[in-house]
Amino acid sequence: MLLKQISVFIENAPGKLSEVTQILGESGIDMSALTLADTTDFGILRLIVNDPDQACQVLRDHDFIVKQNDVLAVVIDDRPGGLTGVLKLLSAANLSLEYMYAFVGSQDGHAVVVLRPDNAEAAMKVLDENHVSTLDPKDIYRL
Repeated sequence: MLLKQISVFIENAPGKLSEVTQILGESGIDMSALTLADTTDFGILRLIVNDPDQACQVLRDHDFIVKQNDVLAVVIDDRPGGLTGVLKLLSAANLSLEYMYAFVGSQDGHAVVVLRPDNAEAAMKVLDENHVSTLDPKDIYRL
């Protein structure tokens, strides 16, 4: 199942990241996964949260630029090379990854990785056909 991830564009300045997390916390938004990529002037904070629509709204109300993207939370074997099988399936289907990051938590002793493929629906189909498990939103928030 596809998950909604929010991306927040933030100025690379002291206090900006804590401003985002404070706004989300005060609004009852729970973060399950995150990654931050930065440049000299700005950063992109990517988050999996319990209510992406509300998170987007409250951050926009505070003048942040926010967008949503479809991502997949893929369950992989937690062993050396466990991720390689999933990556080869996507590559064989001519699908590329824009980015990926690890998820803090595990599913029955397996690792969870968040993937942003260039075509999320096609990637989901490939993974389903090859019996690769993905997590839906309710699974994410139980971890």
